[in-house]
Amino acid sequence: MSEEKNTLPVEENGLEETSLVNYEAMSLSELTKELKKLLHTDKIQSIRRSVELIREEFDRKYEALVEEKRDEYLSEGGEPYEFEYENPVYKEFYTAFNEYREKRNQYHKELEKSYKENLEKRKEIIEELKNLINVEEHIGTTFKQFQQLQERWRKAGAVSNAEYEDLWNTYHHHVENFYDFIHLSKDLRDIDFKRNLEEKQKIIQRAEELVKDDVDALLASRELQVLHRVWKEEIGPVDKEHRESIWQRFSELTKQIHDKRQFYLKNLDKIYEENAKKKNDIIARIKAISEKEVTSHNTWKQLTKQVEELRQSFLNIGKVPLPQADEVWKAFNVALRSFNKKKNLFYKTLKKEQQDNLTKKMALVEIAKANQDSTDWENTTDLMKNIQKEWKEIGSVPLKNTEKIWKEFKKACDTYFSRYAEAIQATKNKATDALQQKKEFLDKLKEYQLGTDREKEIETLQQFVNQWNEIGNSSYSKKSIDLKFHKIIDALYKKLNFDKQEIEIIKYNNKLERLINDDNENSLNNEVLFVKRRIDEIKSEVLQLENNLAFFGKIDEKNPLVRDVVKNIHNQKENLKTWENKLRELKNLQKTQQAEDTASQEEKE
Repeated sequence: MSEEKNTLPVEENGLEETSLVNYEAMSLSELTKELKKLLHTDKIQSIRRSVELIREEFDRKYEALVEEKRDEYLSEGGEPYEFEYENPVYKEFYTAFNEYREKRNQYHKELEKSYKENLEKRKEIIEELKNLINVEEHIGTTFKQFQQLQERWRKAGAVSNAEYEDLWNTYHHHVENFYDFIHLSKDLRDIDFKRNLEEKQKIIQRAEELVKDDVDALLASRELQVLHRVWKEEIGPVDKEHRESIWQRFSELTKQIHDKRQFYLKNLDKIYEENAKKKNDIIARIKAISEKEVTSHNTWKQLTKQVEELRQSFLNIGKVPLPQADEVWKAFNVALRSFNKKKNLFYKTLKKEQQDNLTKKMALVEIAKANQDSTDWENTTDLMKNIQKEWKEIGSVPLKNTEKIWKEFKKACDTYFSRYAEAIQATKNKATDALQQKKEFLDKLKEYQLGTDREKEIETLQQFVNQWNEIGNSSYSKKSIDLKFHKIIDALYKKLNFDKQEIEIIKYNNKLERLINDDNENSLNNEVLFVKRRIDEIKSEVLQLENNLAFFGKIDEKNPLVRDVVKNIHNQKENLKTWENKLRELKNLQKTQQAEDTASQEEKE
């Protein structure tokens, strides 16, 4: 029974030596959920390494989160000594972690107790085994008792590592003594050897399957430990003929599985190195994005999406060599914080700008509301168009205010322009009616025949002018149809022996009458300015024409050019006389208006 002394070492904690789960890709809440799941679905003694990895990853991520929040707090003007931050997930995680520690401590207490109990059981079995060789019974009965002791040994449970080796050697020694004792009963011994050989051959067969390439190296290594325990603990010796060969075969397979594991771990180092290169490349790309000059929300939105995709890719890559792990992780978080710090500064500035924009747009809302019921169509329409243009140029406001103030502004503008459209349509309808009336009036005027009573006809013509003016404007056709009307009226005045100047003054007085009835208080003053400007323009034209005439030297009216200039000068002087008469009429009207206003004011007083 010497083969066991050369057993190849097997890792005691092999089942926990390498985690197959990429905890780095998990968020804080996912890590917490994973820890809780392990506590409720796995044995407490089998999750130590996984819990350690989860805790390391949680602490690393939480520290990065706190640093990020600290940067945000300081960027907003906070004092470093006043910074405090705690996320509820921290308390949730460490509540679960403390539950794990309590369960593990309880497990170790119970395990220690179990070790002691199992040690006593095994010592009792050894004592009984020692006494078998002194029992004077039938060898068959004794062998049956031996087999029962072996079964009890297999089921006795684990003992501490400190006690195990000596205990097992003692047990094995007495098993060999027993076999020596029963050497006379070769049949019973051969039956047991044969059964043990068959069980060990099954173990070898399973080990041969584990050596195959399609079996995961770590899983094979873990199952190999179980096979060694069964070989050593649960199966007895075989006959000397097969003892060395079968152990050598199992040892050879054990070495192959260990070599397979070592090869995997060696390649795993290369994979980790490649992971480190990939992660450093991602860090460099995040840094490059952080260095871009960004001036718009949409661009920041696109870059944030890119960085988030890079962040997720980083977390999904997997492990890096242990000596580089902290350095790579720190560089990753520094790059992320740099990007977030720059983005936060942009949005802090944008927030202030949006607040200013909100103030400006609220002022426009008030202007729109104040003018939505106005009937000063000309001025208010320009005002409304200008504030709509200004609204577009101001820029964005805080998202929570955007829809509300836009609705208020749009409602006020829509109210005004709806009323304005109705007024325009009413004006168009009125103008259309006026045009039709003027056409009918014009048709009747064309048929009018002057009588012999000059004064009466003058009065009649004035009534025609008043009636025409009372009809109102006729839109786009106003100028054309009004010219036809005044042409007919002028012709009738001429038939009554009125010269051109008199006709112009009559027509001008009609215009002044309309200006008096106009709602605009500045109409007469504007007319004075217009007439004076027109007089100055005509005087300037006459002066220019007279200067031009001087170039001809001796005036020869036979010369067509000279004749045209002389004629033009005469016409302009006649025109000047007309405008000066208009100004005189206008001033007389202003004096009359002032006198009436004074009398009205005195009556009120």
